[in-house]
Amino acid sequence: MVNVVGPDRNGLRAIALCALALCVLGFLLGCSASQVDTLAVSPTTQSLAVGQTAQFSATGTIGHGQHPSSNQNVTSAVSWTSSAPAVATISASGMATAVSPGTTTITASMAGFGGTISTTATVTVTGTTGSAGGNIVSVAVIPGSQSVAAPNQTTQFIAVGTNSAGGTVNVTNQVAWTSSSTQIATIGASTGLATSVSKGSTTISAIFVNSDKTVATGTATFTVSGGAAEQITALTVNPNAETLSASQQGQLIAIGTAGSTGLQEDVTSSPQTTWSSSIPSVASVSSSGQVTGVSPGSSLITAEWKNTDGSVVSATATVTVSATTAPEPLLSLTIIPSTITVGNLQGTGNFMAIGTFSTAPTVRDLTNSVKWISSAPNVFPVNTNGSGTNQGAPGGIVTAYGNGGAVIIAEATDPTTGSIQTATATFNCPLVLPNPPTTAGSCFPGSQASALLSTVTVYNEGLNTTNWLVTAPSATGTQDVLHCGPGWTGAGGSVCVATYPIGTTLTLTAPAQSGVSFGGWSDNCTPSPNPASQAGPNQCTMILTDTNVTVGAIFN
Repeated sequence: MVNVVGPDRNGLRAIALCALALCVLGFLLGCSASQVDTLAVSPTTQSLAVGQTAQFSATGTIGHGQHPSSNQNVTSAVSWTSSAPAVATISASGMATAVSPGTTTITASMAGFGGTISTTATVTVTGTTGSAGGNIVSVAVIPGSQSVAAPNQTTQFIAVGTNSAGGTVNVTNQVAWTSSSTQIATIGASTGLATSVSKGSTTISAIFVNSDKTVATGTATFTVSGGAAEQITALTVNPNAETLSASQQGQLIAIGTAGSTGLQEDVTSSPQTTWSSSIPSVASVSSSGQVTGVSPGSSLITAEWKNTDGSVVSATATVTVSATTAPEPLLSLTIIPSTITVGNLQGTGNFMAIGTFSTAPTVRDLTNSVKWISSAPNVFPVNTNGSGTNQGAPGGIVTAYGNGGAVIIAEATDPTTGSIQTATATFNCPLVLPNPPTTAGSCFPGSQASALLSTVTVYNEGLNTTNWLVTAPSATGTQDVLHCGPGWTGAGGSVCVATYPIGTTLTLTAPAQSGVSFGGWSDNCTPSPNPASQAGPNQCTMILTDTNVTVGAIFN
């Protein structure tokens, strides 16, 4: 017979000691990182040239309940971060890479015995590997061209500078970034992250300023290929009234205003603009806004703009055709030059208006007798000397108070027939990269003085389109000089535009109206306490600091 017995006492003791040894070994090797009490990073300071790398390591100390305390390598267990990734980045394994000159803090953190614990080291990046450095002499923007499919998409641009020693430096966060058209895309002033806004193309510029104030620049193109172009919310026709004789012609001009930015553009001949006459047998109109008198009477000429989202805005002008054929002493009007470009703030240009007549003298200078109109009067105002009595105060002078462009219109009224001839030209103050950028008066954004006036556009973004009403006082406090909406007893409209001096405190009011439910203001308008006569906020107050302000009122 064979007896089966359990392990003897020595065997049990051996098994217990083995298990204890394995437990301690696992503890020390990091089986439970949460047992770490403190952290240390090595090295604590590190100096690198651009492009160089350095390996950091983290050591955890376990002290509670142990005599003496024990250390373990926790480099791969901690979370590594850099306070300035543009200066130096660090990987999950603790490898730091120098990007551009500067200083950054490297942090290692982890869950410890008493909670989250962390420690830091400092990395200083100097110069460029293998070169003596020196001034940045050129900047390359990468990518040189980029396209996105729709609004609200982003793209990261990188600026790489080349110094006088031939080395390259990542200067993405050291340059000033600008977009030539913020209506198409914006870009972080110090980050290079571009965000698409609407369909179109814009120039992205990166400007680096050396310590001696010399400047290096680079550019790239950012295109938004899809999505809707900026929507136009208001349309005006110039002139809004004209008298012609049979077979006489006149030119109407349509100016569209974008509701979100207030930008204005000449849309007279745009394929999105449709011209029509209420009585074509009295006056006909071409697709380019040219009106021809046909027979005596009066006709309403309508310009209709269709946005890409299907919404439509329109404006009208009245054309009266006289019963008898009048002489046509004023045959045409021309503006010379056709375009003027200036490079500095408050730079001016003088246009001349030249009329061609059927009687001698056939060519005459009408500069001081025409009516001058600017499509952007708040940024590019133009002088008019309509009376023609003060020849020392010439008309046609345009002044730049910001960057961009405007359509300049001249209207000449024939003193005999009352017919109107028009002509257009362009005035531009484009984006200029000054050297140095602190040069006062350049068209470069940020160096401009404030615009003279702010254009306030009010519209209804609710369901009520029949009897809503918004009122506003003048800049001097005269009440209710602005009435916007069909609820006014006089002429109303779906979009109202008024100009106020920059700095004006403006209060818009949605008066209490029978059968009208007021829902509130859009988010760019701060509600004020409302009178007891109407429930809900019915006023908003704002200080006009921008060239263009758009406010929506919600009526249901």
